Amino acid sequence: MRPAPCRISLPSSSISVEELAQWRAQGRDFILLDVREPFELAAARIEGALHIPLRDLPSRLGDLKRDGEMAVICHRGHRSDYAARFLAAQGFVRVHNVDGGIAAYAERVDASVGSY
Repeated sequence: MRPAPCRISLPSSSISVEELAQWRAQGRDFILLDVREPFELAAARIEGALHIPLRDLPSRLGDLKRDGEMAVICHRGHRSDYAARFLAAQGFVRVHNVDGGIAAYAERVDASVGSY
């Protein structure tokens, strides 16, 4: 389920899964926000990610830093793109969608995170 309908016309900034891996390796200060459903975590998970299902995002905005950098991930990148646009519309300025999601991350960066 998605957050309450809203018109989101802001473009979303995107990063590749390789860039995400580089950020992690460099110890870059950012939040990896996983917007998948809880049942999806059993199949694939990136350690250290903050899990907030997309449907809960509107009520959990207070858990996130508005001025902090954030990479948003889901299974294939569609829900996370929506979430990144939603967050940008709410005033979060350094939000990036992870292109291809955790499926691409498992395929191209680290198969140990799991896949489904």
